[in-house]
Amino acid sequence: MNIFEQGVKKIIEKNDLSGLKQLLSKNPNLANEGITIPFDIICRTKAHPLHRVCDAVFAKKITDSDAVKIAKIFLDFGARIDGDKNKNEGTPLLAASSLHAEQVGIFYIDNGADIHYTHNNDGVTALHWAAYCGLDKLVDRLIKANAEIDIREIAHNSTPLGWAIHCLKSMDKMNEHNQINCIKLLLQNGADITILDKEKRAYLIGLSKENIQIKNLIS
Repeated sequence: MNIFEQGVKKIIEKNDLSGLKQLLSKNPNLANEGITIPFDIICRTKAHPLHRVCDAVFAKKITDSDAVKIAKIFLDFGARIDGDKNKNEGTPLLAASSLHAEQVGIFYIDNGADIHYTHNNDGVTALHWAAYCGLDKLVDRLIKANAEIDIREIAHNSTPLGWAIHCLKSMDKMNEHNQINCIKLLLQNGADITILDKEKRAYLIGLSKENIQIKNLIS
């Protein structure tokens, strides 16, 4: 069995679509069997293949669009769209949202992924992560799928809007992308600024002085 597990990982690393189809044709169970992180020889923790595809995107070893093609093959062979949610693990959608696999995340939503799930009931949704990472296209898709705009996670009692602001405020350059667009989308769809903490409200007001669209949305 370990040989098969390594086979899935190596095939992802090679971006070998035909090889993946052949392997899963022989053993469809591998579509739901955990593997370690592709391109990482140190990792010993296994996670669902639909999750690990996102790790490969985050490592910039495969493109987001290539990852969608790989994920589609896994789904064609019976991969669970929510991965190991039944084991209270993080879902592939949460992985896509936090690992910058934007197209993959949209693909998962289009295929019925649970947009409301939070790992260990911590309140952190895919919308929190997508907003934090500045994935504006994924934020838009989540909103259109009726993700809860003002849901607050437990650790910091913060909403997706608060997470987008926090990334900019903390100057997290690794995750800084299209947070401004995410903020606009969230505000356009009714995000409540009154439940932001004092520092985040002040930062948002500062942004509004430089961005007329944000100014109009919060006025």
